[in-house]
Amino acid sequence: MKEQFSSEARAGILVNALPYIQNFQDKIIVVKYGGNAMQSEELKKAVIDDIILMACVGIRTVLVHGGGPEIEAMLKKTGKESKFINGLRYTDEETMDIVQMVLCGKVNKAIAALIEKNGGRAIGLCGIDDGMLKARRMKGGEDLGLVGEIEQVNTSILTSILNSGAIPVVSSVAYGTGEDEGKALNINADIAAAKIASALGAEKLVLMTDVRGILRDIKDENSLIKSVQRRELDSLKKEGVLTKGMIPKAECCAMALDGGVKKAHIIDGRLPHAILIELFTDEGIGTMISP
Repeated sequence: MKEQFSSEARAGILVNALPYIQNFQDKIIVVKYGGNAMQSEELKKAVIDDIILMACVGIRTVLVHGGGPEIEAMLKKTGKESKFINGLRYTDEETMDIVQMVLCGKVNKAIAALIEKNGGRAIGLCGIDDGMLKARRMKGGEDLGLVGEIEQVNTSILTSILNSGAIPVVSSVAYGTGEDEGKALNINADIAAAKIASALGAEKLVLMTDVRGILRDIKDENSLIKSVQRRELDSLKKEGVLTKGMIPKAECCAMALDGGVKKAHIIDGRLPHAILIELFTDEGIGTMISP
């Protein structure tokens, strides 16, 4: 009886997911993958399974990734000290070499290999490939070195990969323009994901982080704000609800929505299958931001 109930329950989950699957079929969803979900083998496997399932049911999925902990580990190995200014890594030429090596090489290819190993099709690339992400060095405020602001997104290579049925796996290193013509520039992965989602006219942008979403009280994980409108973000910031690392994430969501993305989501990457729960269930798991 227990087994029968379990089978019925599993069937019910699939049936409840059906309207969402039908609604998102042939639509583009951009997922930014990072944080804790990249460190735990269990969570890593759950994310990859979610991404492969999405592709299998006809959702055109783009995976943009970070790799801060891996970069930090390599900098320590080489005896290079990390320096952060307003949450962004100061990137001199030596640090940029390490960022490019770790993100575009080790991390990017490891994610693509994991997708292939688990039955999906993936093509790993970075923003330099086909001039996908073109950026100028960030100006104004303090000098951040080789940190870029994206000026242009060339979607042709992404569209070709999506049309082939494969999953583009993108690391956030851009092709420099202007005074840095041809150089690699370091780009914040959340911003890269938001810009790519806008350029592709994506249905959704999903940012994976290490908290439940936007919390009314950051000390209370049960104070999750499940749904918020774009115009409310400014007031939440003034009220002090958006603080520290949540401010740039909310700003990335606002940037994506202003660029034509239909919905943006901030979800907890510490929870297995958070992507599927957010996208394919009525209750969701994180914060959904609407235009």
